[in-house]
Amino acid sequence: MSASVSQPRVGVWLIGARGSVATTVVAGCAAVTAGLHPPTGMVTETPPFEDCGLPPLSSLVFGGHDVVDCPLPKRAEALAAGGVLPPGLPAAVAAELTAADREIRPGGPVPGPTGHAPGPEGLITAFASDIRDFTRRCGLARTVVVNVASTEPAPTGGELPASSLYAAAALRAGCPYVDFTPSTGLHHPALAAARAASGLPYAGRDGKTGQTLLRSVLGPMFAQRALTVRAWSGTNLLGGGDGAALADPAAAAAKNAGKERVLADTLGTAPEGEVHIDDVPALGDWKTAWDHIAFDGFLGTRMILQTIWQGCDSALAAPLVLDLARLTARAHEAGLSGPLGELGFYFKDPVGEGPSSLGEQYAALLGFAERLRGGARGAADEPAARRPGEHR
Repeated sequence: MSASVSQPRVGVWLIGARGSVATTVVAGCAAVTAGLHPPTGMVTETPPFEDCGLPPLSSLVFGGHDVVDCPLPKRAEALAAGGVLPPGLPAAVAAELTAADREIRPGGPVPGPTGHAPGPEGLITAFASDIRDFTRRCGLARTVVVNVASTEPAPTGGELPASSLYAAAALRAGCPYVDFTPSTGLHHPALAAARAASGLPYAGRDGKTGQTLLRSVLGPMFAQRALTVRAWSGTNLLGGGDGAALADPAAAAAKNAGKERVLADTLGTAPEGEVHIDDVPALGDWKTAWDHIAFDGFLGTRMILQTIWQGCDSALAAPLVLDLARLTARAHEAGLSGPLGELGFYFKDPVGEGPSSLGEQYAALLGFAERLRGGARGAADEPAARRPGEHR
């Protein structure tokens, strides 16, 4: 993927860079850039986002951190064998996968040569150095850090979890940050001062790809039609790395918090019921999400709505990651800072202020696009207006 000489290149530094989502992001970007496949699922490739000054897909350069050492080309072959990537695609974009794999650095915390893992400050310093070196070596205008690693349990003590070490490193490297996971990341209390002082834009958290996407549409429907929801229960069956990670009840609880928030916000109350997550390794990167909704109609008539969502998480997430990297990079270029609440369209548990209904979130996203477009048309020398609560 090569950009034109005059087009500044933009880095996308992926936390969990050899996982299924990251591999699909890199392979998918290469495939779309080469014209091998259309940009299905990429909202930023639709007409409302033309002339917003977004970095072209051809300008994106990938790198990242990971604790595993399986090369991206080999990971892509495994995804193609599982039906996640189209047959033949790994071979067609092998050069791009190899180039990205060369820019992946060891993550952590893992034991060093002495058998002991470096302390938090040492890890943050090392991670930030990796990101700065990547930006400088590749001649990038800026780098966006995106966390697509497996969900971690919420921390129980004062120590920074791995996701927060990476987030702190992004701030130290001067990079905008996107949390596509429900992990603590940038939201650890110990990072509050650094986050506010950084003057960087950030977005998150927990990408909205399947079950919660439906909930953000159906919740407002019940509320707007004055139908009383009595109970809303759900089950997720999934395999792969996410399935294994979410088999930990603490990690599952972190994941479900965003799902529950969507219902409470759109219905105005939290109905009975909960979401169960079951690890089914045989499903690989595919998942099934089932919802059972009990509601009352006119004169108390009891009714039921059931939904089934079957999809591939990596293929659902990858276009959103590309959208978010482009939008956040453009926001950084435009001088925006603080939480990008207008990007709530993409998340279960969005940062900043904003609606929870998907329709209202999409309207806010279109407004954000218009704001960026205004900057691209000649306001580059004017400081971008800040939203309430933003820090510079």
